[in-house]
Parts: sequence; C-alpha cells; structure tokens
Amino acid sequence: MWLYLAALLGLYFLRRWYKERQTVENLTEKYVFITGCDSGFGNLLARQLDARGLRVLAACLTQKGAEQLDKATSERLKITILDVTSTESVAAVMEWVKGCIGNKGLWGLVNNAGTALPSGPNEWLTKDDFAKVINVNLLGMIDVTLHMVPLVRRARGRVVNVCSTMGRLACFGGGYCPSKFGAEAFSDSLRRELHPFGVQVSIIEPGGFQTTIFTQAKENLKNVWNRVPSDIKEVYGKQYLENYCKIAQDVFSTSNSKLHLVTDCMEHALTSCYPRTRYSAGWDAKLLYIPASYFPTSIVDFVASCIQPKPAQAV
Repeated sequence: MWLYLAALLGLYFLRRWYKERQTVENLTEKYVFITGCDSGFGNLLARQLDARGLRVLAACLTQKGAEQLDKATSERLKITILDVTSTESVAAVMEWVKGCIGNKGLWGLVNNAGTALPSGPNEWLTKDDFAKVINVNLLGMIDVTLHMVPLVRRARGRVVNVCSTMGRLACFGGGYCPSKFGAEAFSDSLRRELHPFGVQVSIIEPGGFQTTIFTQAKENLKNVWNRVPSDIKEVYGKQYLENYCKIAQDVFSTSNSKLHLVTDCMEHALTSCYPRTRYSAGWDAKLLYIPASYFPTSIVDFVASCIQPKPAQAV
C-alpha cells in the first residue's frame, strides 16, 4: 500500500514539475508593472525581468531609488515615482502605464511595496503607527490593484501579491501582521473573482529575509520606546527592551540573504503557463511558519511564551 502511495505522490510531483516548466510565449512583448522598486525584492525583480527581456514598468517611492535602478538596467525598463498611500499618485501612475502599454494590456501587476515600521509590542504603539503600515501594505495594495485590474484583465494576465508568512502566523505586534493577514484575504477574494476572466492571482509568502525592513528594526524599537509613557515603561522595564532588541537582532542574523529565492517565485508566477496559487520562499517558511500556522493555538502560544522576553511586572 505504501509503495503505491509513494508512486502516486511521485507521479503527482513529476507531473507538476513538467507543467510548471512550460513558459508563456512572447515574453519580450509582455509588460509588467512592479511597485516598491527602490530596494529589496522589487528592485531585484525589476533587474531580473529586465535581463530576461520583459518590458518592465518599475515604480519607486524616491527619486534616489529611481536613479539607482535606472543605472543598473537597460533602456527598455521605464521608471516612475509612486506613493501607494496616495490615490492621486496611483491614478496618475495608472495613466502613465496606459501610455506605456498602448492597447496591449498589462500582463503582470506585482504588488511588492511594503513596510513593517513602526513595529513593536502593541501597547507601545499608537493608532497612527498601525495606520502607517496598513496604509502601505494593505490599502495601498488594494488601491493599486483596483486601478490596474482593468488593464490586466485586457491582457488576461497575472496579479502577484507579496504577502508574508506573518499573514499566516502573527509573531510580533504592530500593523505588519494585520496588514499581511488582510492582504491574504484580499488576494483570495480577488483570485476567485478574476478567474472567470482568465486572470491568475498568485500570493508570495516569504519567510525571513535580510531586507531594509530588518536592518532598521532595532533603531525603530528604540525610537518607539523613547515615546512610550512612563507608566508603561515601568510595567515592561528597560531589560524587556534590551531582550526584545536582541531577539530582533538574532532573527535578522539567521534570516536568509538570498533574495532571489523570493524573486524567482515572482518570476515563475509571471512567466509560467501554470503558476501556483501560493509560493513559500525560504526554508523557515516551508518548515516552520506555515506548518506552525496549522498547529493548535495552545501549542503555538506556549512556544511563543518561551521565546518572548518577560515584562518587569509579569505575574
């Protein structure tokens, strides 16, 4: 019996491997719009797709990021400035994209722009701190998608949304995890709605990678602590802050530096004839965070309590 089961599993994965190797034709004529190209995944994906010959439309938040990307890519790649939290900016960029693609339609939309800061224990933060993150990671993604979907539908193309394993398992406070849980839900509903039009929606769920979000985490925590009310500081204690910072540093040092593991998933979602619904990037995503999201809550909470620092006035 086990032999038959192993044979069936082998045939299943062999068939999937064969199907996923088939790529879309005429890729050099396809237009792909990517947000958040100043650094990290978006920057690498823009350069990666440009090298492959696709017509990349890259959106950066800053002029400095745009200039650096321009120097690293071919003349074929076009760059614009976009603030995903501004509907006026999104609408203007949509018109720019229309002018670039003409009647071809937009083959790929990659919602990559994101932030995790401010972050920290929830009680240290304000409503505005949550809003700053959610406005980028969730509402910005929704706004860009709503503007660009008609162009993607025309091409029967792809939407690729960068979510996170933290959209499956909330491991720290602040707006990042709620925004990623929301991005997962939005992507699921969008996928089902656009399927009848031949549009495919893929979700990218990276584990921990060494991007600029991680490098700024320690400084962010100290800035947040400095404005925490004195009565809350007494409840948690300075040692809590130091231990929290140490955990953040340990997470960063053990995170993956191979960003291409994520951008390869994005590229596959855009270029394969049979893209996956979800892509998990990094061994921590595959073997830790996503499996743990299916564990009983009591088990996950117990493990988390063993890892998290203890407040000064803990009972």
